[in-house]
Amino acid sequence: MNFREFTLYDFDSVINLWKKAGLIISRSDTLEGLKKKIKRDPQLFFVMEKDSFIIGVVMGSYDGRRGWINHLAVDPEYQGMKIGQQIIKELEMRFKKIGCEKINLLIERNNEEVQEFYEKQGFKKDELLFMEKWI
Repeated sequence: MNFREFTLYDFDSVINLWKKAGLIISRSDTLEGLKKKIKRDPQLFFVMEKDSFIIGVVMGSYDGRRGWINHLAVDPEYQGMKIGQQIIKELEMRFKKIGCEKINLLIERNNEEVQEFYEKQGFKKDELLFMEKWI
């Protein structure tokens, strides 16, 4: 298994993996949206491959102060094999390399299984109110 940066050729495979893993695909998860993402910090958006198949993916981002974990997914056939933990460790290493000291993430409230996963990785809940506006 190895890590490599996401490329636009991975678009269909990654969208399918996100869907297979139960992630919500938003209207910004388009080919054009992901093209903009990889222009900003491509080293933080990467996939994990096994035998040339994508089995994990994470879209990290850095705003200059905080790192963000977005759309981390592991193929359900490989869940429970510490793939997600390996992805988190790799992303943390990449964040440290660019000077990031704090990582944030958002989880859908009803996704208790993922909450437990992140708690095991050292993340703690913070009672913030998240608001959004599509423009």
